[in-house]
Amino acid sequence: MTLVLMGCSSRENADHTEVETTEQDTEAVQGGNNGNVTAGTEEYEGFLLDNVLHSETEGDIHYNVYIPDSYDGSEPYALYFTLPGYQGLYFQGVGMNVRTEDFGFTAREYNPNMIIVAPQLDDWQETSARQTIALVEYFLGNYNVDPDKVYGSGYSGGGETMSLVMGMRPDLFTAYLQCSSQWDGGYDLVVENRVPVYLAIGESDEYYGPGPTQEAYDQLYERYEQEGLSREEIAQLLVLDIKDASYFENQGVDNQHGGGGALFSRDEEIMGWLFGKTK
Repeated sequence: MTLVLMGCSSRENADHTEVETTEQDTEAVQGGNNGNVTAGTEEYEGFLLDNVLHSETEGDIHYNVYIPDSYDGSEPYALYFTLPGYQGLYFQGVGMNVRTEDFGFTAREYNPNMIIVAPQLDDWQETSARQTIALVEYFLGNYNVDPDKVYGSGYSGGGETMSLVMGMRPDLFTAYLQCSSQWDGGYDLVVENRVPVYLAIGESDEYYGPGPTQEAYDQLYERYEQEGLSREEIAQLLVLDIKDASYFENQGVDNQHGGGGALFSRDEEIMGWLFGKTK
């Protein structure tokens, strides 16, 4: 994957707020007295940066996390995982995913009682997919999470990784949103678990083009037809959203790939679909 994947940064003009984390923040990130995590020490707009899950099987997994102040473990909260494009991977710098993408921030508008995890992985392949699964399992095992409200999204290279996750463990998720990317994972388990999938991309995406997204939609649709589902039933589980040029031009964006990262995260129809799903 080349640097062209970076596109534009949707948060590059945002005000940066960084403060030292508190002892209460650290305890929340560690999920109580759990020695498997080294908590970060820097905060960015509510996200505690560079926490590390030390997995016996998958190694050190870096992630940034937003835990609402109201969370005390007494009631189940929703859980959202957002995987970034190339510009947000760990080697690009701590917190570059939340500094350059809005998915983790606009998510707060849909459910204030939601833990938001923004992993910073090293690539967009199977190692990172396994690390994502390990991190999801960690949060499900150490926080009071509503299993009916576990959401995932992936932008660009993050969509490649998250599609691999969906091919391996779709049962962990309530719904999945893929933006400006391609599907690299399997399909059968997604259909077997009836996990809703929304596929969004520009009609002239400069990196992927719409072809791979159309192919993923067709593959999933065909499998649902083979399962005997009606068009109406499939429409509840599968959405193909290929945006034409006017969608971007009318919002002052001339790069559909980078623009997808900026605009899709702020699109109420797209994000509302994701967080409106429950098992």
